[in-house]
Amino acid sequence: MKIYWQLFVSFFRMGAITFGGGYAMLPLLQREIVEGRGWCTDAELTDYFAIGQCTPGIIAVNTATFIGYKQKGVPGALVATYSLVLPSFLIIGLIAALLRNFADYALVKNAFAGIRVAVTVLILNAVVKLLRSSVTDRITACIFVAVAVLAYVLDVSPVLFVLAAAALGIALRVGKEAKGK
Repeated sequence: MKIYWQLFVSFFRMGAITFGGGYAMLPLLQREIVEGRGWCTDAELTDYFAIGQCTPGIIAVNTATFIGYKQKGVPGALVATYSLVLPSFLIIGLIAALLRNFADYALVKNAFAGIRVAVTVLILNAVVKLLRSSVTDRITACIFVAVAVLAYVLDVSPVLFVLAAAALGIALRVGKEAKGK
């Protein structure tokens, strides 16, 4: 039961303090799940996030589901997922009840502007950490540059970039291994 409680507390806390969506949760996941709990590695977290990007649903929820499943199977996945979304349901219910009355106040607008800036910095910090663990050689550096440039230039689904990067990674590794033989 201890691991279920740890899953609940960890993901409930992340769900309660994360603003800005799944990407904003990345630094918290990295700190809590990888560094704090040791439930997965940076590489595994990156994989979970990539898969979460390609599957239907919210990236953070999908990632929580993967981590919970890794720890305790289906019950762990349910606990992690439920505890991650529970704070949102509670907070959104409260905000929806109150925001109609305060949305046009300058103080509220300025607070949200500050929150967006802070979330952007947190996302950048997490990206830099994951970049260091993901771009490890020339092949991964080439894939990174190709996806970064194409994502900037093209307006297509991120799923296509992930699938193309997977195919490119396989092709480059197979080509490299064939040359080595």
